Amino acid sequence: MAAFNYVGRSVSGSQVKGTIEAANANAVAEQLSRQGIIPISINESKGKPSGATDLANIDIGELLGFAVITLDEIIVFCRQMYALVRSGVPILRAINGMAESSTSPKLRAALTDIASQLEGGYALSTALNKHPKIFSPLFISLVHVGENTGQLDGSFIKLASYFERELDTRKRIKAALRYPSFVLGAIVIAMVILNIFVIPTFANMFAKLGADLPITTKLLIASSNLFLNYWPHMLVASVFAFFGLRHYLKTDRGLYLWDRLKTKLPIVGSIIERSILSRFSHSFSIVLKAGVPLTTGLTLVSDAVDNTYMRDKILAMRGGIESGDSLLRSANASKLFTPLVLQMVAVGEETGRVDELLEEVGDYYEREVDYELSTLTARIEPIMIAIVAGMVLVLALGIFTPMWDMMSAFKGK
Repeated sequence: MAAFNYVGRSVSGSQVKGTIEAANANAVAEQLSRQGIIPISINESKGKPSGATDLANIDIGELLGFAVITLDEIIVFCRQMYALVRSGVPILRAINGMAESSTSPKLRAALTDIASQLEGGYALSTALNKHPKIFSPLFISLVHVGENTGQLDGSFIKLASYFERELDTRKRIKAALRYPSFVLGAIVIAMVILNIFVIPTFANMFAKLGADLPITTKLLIASSNLFLNYWPHMLVASVFAFFGLRHYLKTDRGLYLWDRLKTKLPIVGSIIERSILSRFSHSFSIVLKAGVPLTTGLTLVSDAVDNTYMRDKILAMRGGIESGDSLLRSANASKLFTPLVLQMVAVGEETGRVDELLEEVGDYYEREVDYELSTLTARIEPIMIAIVAGMVLVLALGIFTPMWDMMSAFKGK
């Protein structure tokens, strides 16, 4: 994304300047309007650092795909801010104190910069917006709403509860996938050891005896020769493929296709989709309870779901509402929700309790995810067994069949 320098006016009328990373100037204007800032000018930043500076600032963790700040650190930050703000501690003093006590260098640097911006007269939400890799649009919006309504402590406790629920879901998914990941890893290691150490021994023996080899044995020997003769090329190709795939997934097209594929994967696709819908329902409920308008809330939630494919569908819902459709009709047109959930949304609209019913929808999807995760291992086990059985069958046919043929030939002599 490009960097844009902006100049605007806050609600109080004071001038506000800053830099925002976004896809285009319209996205910058939308972010500023959510923060209550009226943009005066938005210009794309032309300054580019030198190549030496780029290399010096490379973050290996970000390069390999690790998170800048963990969810645990964000949860602790939200809970500490809730306690400090509720106790009446001034925001600037609270941020400075947390910057001094933070154990994360990146969070400490971000909080130090936020404190300096607060000293310069910026609002907390504006200062947080300078660090989009740490604080999401949903986070910034709820803080902004809390600032304007005088309920900043309530915003932080809502965010803490939301991120705790998100962290718990992620842990459950990782725990369910641990067993199949271990089995697949063991299979890969076994294949490498067989191709490098075991199969060459049998290949030499078969070559000395001059036996007529079956097709399975020839395939095993060809696979082993590929590993032995071209392993440096395979290693380099794997590294290039890894970083090439990472680069492609950072493009709009690549990220969209990957996010769509994740929801269509067999067995785990439905779990991922329901987990995203649970996140959507809970976050949408939070922003509506905070008093954010319906269309603005959908925009914020579309960023919070962290899936471009689902985000497009949510933005399509917003477009339907802006065209005059009800939330129910827009949700029905998106094809995201089951009839049961649509009935709950309909009741919420009729009774004026959309936020409460959306929270119920989020809990419903969480229960669905819990059930799917509890049965995930049982569904994956037969597939793992079939893969291992297939490997054993190929090895048996490839190694023992020619040995049996040679033994039969010797007995015949």
